[in-house]
Amino acid sequence: MSPNETKCRIIIDAMGGDYIPQNPLLGAVDALKENPSLDIYLIGDEKKIAAVQKEKNLEFDLSRIIHTSEVIDMHDSPTNAIKKKKDSSIVKGATLVREKKADAFVSAGNTGAMMAASTLIMGRIKGFGRPTIGAQFPTNNNKVCTVYDVGASVDSKPMHLLEYAIMGTIYAQEMDGIKNPTVGLLSVGEEETKGNSVTFEAHEMLKQSKINFIGNVEGRDILAGKTDIVVCDGFVGNIMLKFGESFISFMKGRIKNYATKGFTNKIKALITKGVLKDSLSDMDYQSHGGVPLLGVNGISIIGHGSSSPLAIKNMILKANEMFEKKLLTKLEEGKKIYGNI
Repeated sequence: MSPNETKCRIIIDAMGGDYIPQNPLLGAVDALKENPSLDIYLIGDEKKIAAVQKEKNLEFDLSRIIHTSEVIDMHDSPTNAIKKKKDSSIVKGATLVREKKADAFVSAGNTGAMMAASTLIMGRIKGFGRPTIGAQFPTNNNKVCTVYDVGASVDSKPMHLLEYAIMGTIYAQEMDGIKNPTVGLLSVGEEETKGNSVTFEAHEMLKQSKINFIGNVEGRDILAGKTDIVVCDGFVGNIMLKFGESFISFMKGRIKNYATKGFTNKIKALITKGVLKDSLSDMDYQSHGGVPLLGVNGISIIGHGSSSPLAIKNMILKANEMFEKKLLTKLEEGKKIYGNI
């Protein structure tokens, strides 16, 4: 890989996810069809990638495969794996970004290993103590509310919540086109007097920063669309995310049970199922691809293990957009603009 100041050099983990290397390869090919100027590489077992390329008769330059001999699977302990499996696609991909031989790394592999490799190998952006990942929730006003953090770390300190707010604000401005995004602090009540020691201190920090802080918000305010961004500890955020992810399958199950109680119910269920599918289509992870790990010194996009070629393609396009909009530079500048962190 040669230095390229105009193009984002994107590495795709061909060994990450449930359907490897097929889905990563198909996603890369689809991304190149949409944007032929992309500078894309696949990293993983060269023979396996080449076999799928031949079997599916896909147009992908095999010279753009970076061979690795090891794989970090979903059952590996993240920290142990990045120490022991030095020639794995995740470790090598993150290393190439650290060495400035690549600009972005995209993986649907072991989430914990991807976060650990991105943080420990790529390193952090100066001034940010902890990286964060956000999840977008649909709202009643047809916008989205992004919650940070949803699992990059737990036991956040007040300073980390301020950092999440700064990174989330910059991401919303640059990637979502929101000029002055509002930020709420998740707590057990809207009043400043409600919360715990972390939220009390974080509230003061957010209030004193230049963030567009609207105060405390409650869990119900997220889907109501009261604010563009919500910040919370990753322990709470991850529980909330997993609960939200279970909602669609729960509704499908309830509708299916309802349909078994008679022919009329079955007709009603078929109508409801279509309405539910259309109205909740913006919750489909494939359309968003993956989530960026903000705060690390490189573009790192983490996808769902069952990522389809469409999801992989959208992860690649998101990485390229982050590069074109110089998001890493703007994150580094953000700490000076929004808060002295």
